[in-house]
Amino acid sequence: MKFIISSLQLLRSLQALSGVLNPNNTLPILDDFLFRLSGNELSITASDLETTMIVSLQPDLVDGSGEVTVPARMLLETMKTFPDIPVTFDIHKDTLAVEITAAEGKFKMAGHPSDEFPRFPVLTDTTSIEVPAELMVRAFEKTIFATGNDELRPAMSGVLCELSEDYVTFVATDAHKLVRYRRTDVRSENPAAFILPKKPVNQLKNILSSKQEEQVSIDYNPKNVSFVFSNYKMVCRLIEGKYPNYQAVIPSENPNKLTIERASLMSSLRRVAIFANQSTFQVRFKITGQEMTLSAEDLDYANEAKERLSCSFEGDDVEIGFNSRFFQEMLNNLDSDEIRLELSAPNRAGILFPVNHLNENEDILMLIMPVMLNI
Repeated sequence: MKFIISSLQLLRSLQALSGVLNPNNTLPILDDFLFRLSGNELSITASDLETTMIVSLQPDLVDGSGEVTVPARMLLETMKTFPDIPVTFDIHKDTLAVEITAAEGKFKMAGHPSDEFPRFPVLTDTTSIEVPAELMVRAFEKTIFATGNDELRPAMSGVLCELSEDYVTFVATDAHKLVRYRRTDVRSENPAAFILPKKPVNQLKNILSSKQEEQVSIDYNPKNVSFVFSNYKMVCRLIEGKYPNYQAVIPSENPNKLTIERASLMSSLRRVAIFANQSTFQVRFKITGQEMTLSAEDLDYANEAKERLSCSFEGDDVEIGFNSRFFQEMLNNLDSDEIRLELSAPNRAGILFPVNHLNENEDILMLIMPVMLNI
């Protein structure tokens, strides 16, 4: 079988698929891309058994049909070196040798039989919903940083997707911080909840970033979910288990409300955090009247820092400690010029909101647990 295709078109597709590949696979065949030529269409598949992704392309010229798996890393590195030129692939059916001809160069690599390569999963008894790509990119960008890495709590290593008749909600938490992203402009007649693993979330975020005008067709059952958009299809296995009751940890009564410019708080926090203890990263927030003082110290090295900021504050004077790294992550993932921090007590979680929403259908809540202050 033989086909000719633009090197740039092929490279972009291979790079999109490469996020599925694992650096250490138990099955050698998973280090390959599966090439399938049928009719006028070339489909390329990557899989790690948990996530399988396929992209469909239209080559400039097609001769024959068939399947072969090609070493992924070698092919990727080769394609990166070409300018945007036509590239010819000639696969010998008997030996499965793959010959690549480009400009004045000829390259040969060993292909492998496709028998052992995982087949693209077909889902049954699914429920469907269509979601704008822009919404998914935004939701994943706002939540993925808050996912956990604890192998003992696999449910918290993914993003919870909740579909309801009023809105869709995406939640991520690692027990120290929590993000709830909600959109009221998409609804589902079939309420459901499932946990997406971090890897496919990253894959979708990266690929959909350049396709934000499109719609994504989502089909799911209790064990798997598929995403179809543009010329891509992805199926991934869902994380099994029950997601923590995140609603229970969000304080409902928060009488102390602080509003402050996000950029100035970010700059001050970044400076003060340099002087904090490098194991706790603790920064003290002391709010009195219309002024907030950030302070940090590392007694072991006699380092300390203190900085005052103007703010708008309603409530009683508060003194509370936060992990500066977590707090900076949250500020980095809020877009508004001003943010609102709501507090109840020094031992209760603080809640961050953007003050100005770019999208009136968007609701973002970020929660951060306090750290115990050394009085």
